[in-house]
Amino acid sequence: MIVAFGAAGVAMGTWLLGRPQRLRPASSIPSHVQVSVIIPARNEAATLPRLLASVAALHPAPDEVIVVDDDSDDGTTDVATAFGATVIRSQPPVGWLGKTHACHVGARAATGSHLLFLDADVWLAPRSLAMLTAEHASRSGLVSVQPYHTPSAYYEELSAYCNAVAMMGTGAFSPRRPAKPVAFGDCLFTSAAEYQRSGGHDAVRHELLEDVALARRYSERGLPVSCFAGADHIRFRMYPGGVRQLVEGWTKNIASGATAADRVAVGGTVLWVSAHVAVAVSAGASIAGSVLARSGLPRRGLAAWALIAVHQRWLLGRIGSFRVSTAVGFPIPLTAFLAIFTRSTVLTGWRRTVTWRGRSIPLPGRERR
Repeated sequence: MIVAFGAAGVAMGTWLLGRPQRLRPASSIPSHVQVSVIIPARNEAATLPRLLASVAALHPAPDEVIVVDDDSDDGTTDVATAFGATVIRSQPPVGWLGKTHACHVGARAATGSHLLFLDADVWLAPRSLAMLTAEHASRSGLVSVQPYHTPSAYYEELSAYCNAVAMMGTGAFSPRRPAKPVAFGDCLFTSAAEYQRSGGHDAVRHELLEDVALARRYSERGLPVSCFAGADHIRFRMYPGGVRQLVEGWTKNIASGATAADRVAVGGTVLWVSAHVAVAVSAGASIAGSVLARSGLPRRGLAAWALIAVHQRWLLGRIGSFRVSTAVGFPIPLTAFLAIFTRSTVLTGWRRTVTWRGRSIPLPGRERR
């Protein structure tokens, strides 16, 4: 039975995340396309240098770079100015969330025919702008990329299951087309005309998951939404500010994302997580019992554990540069995911408020409770 659980986990994980779509090679941008890069930033002085250096190295280069400083107090404006970006100071008015307002302000100031929205923790390979432009030229609408996660510190490995679940639950990387449109707000590329037609961030001003809401707006107006995995071209390092930042960041999004995503994909993701929990508990208990009793190690328990670990190593390698130890010791990041998901469910579903970047964010419906 335990091996069957492991096999079920392998099958479901492969179906949900075994075929991530990659950006195709491209080396040029049509002469009629002018790209404005828009970066919403709140207290991102530590992360902006890597992003802005990578933007400066893009070939071909964008026509302008706009950093919208969302009421920072850490030198974000100074860093952006030093790299030659146009800096706009912003503070969200009542009814807006910080990021949506910053993106809105940046889009209004942009002069390009096309817009590239980037989170501050992202960085780009030199040809990635040409690749995004080429994909948009062939698909139109909203082109979205989930960057390749590049952890540095050991605590960042705790994001492994959160990352996998966030991508699996969208259904965007499975053979079946998801019923609900989704997008990843870390990297969004679109034309300015399509952005205006969708209503832009003005239309999703109060949405915690502004990327998913924006994808829905595009779809409702007959505009396609395409999702890609970043691979070597578009990367990010999530939550370099420590464990607390990691917990707050995933708490803000993970449970809300489950309610907004494709039901079939979410159901498959639940089965995948459940299979991993079953193997971790059953195989872990049998292995520990055998060690304590000084008897022979249980073959089935070891086989199930090895099956999950090997497959997890392969799966995580498709979405980030996670360590081998993260796959072998999969119950550790799995436990972290379950704890964060529980916390997110309580705060977003019951208390209706989350904290991010020093701001308390009330969610719609809180006033009725």
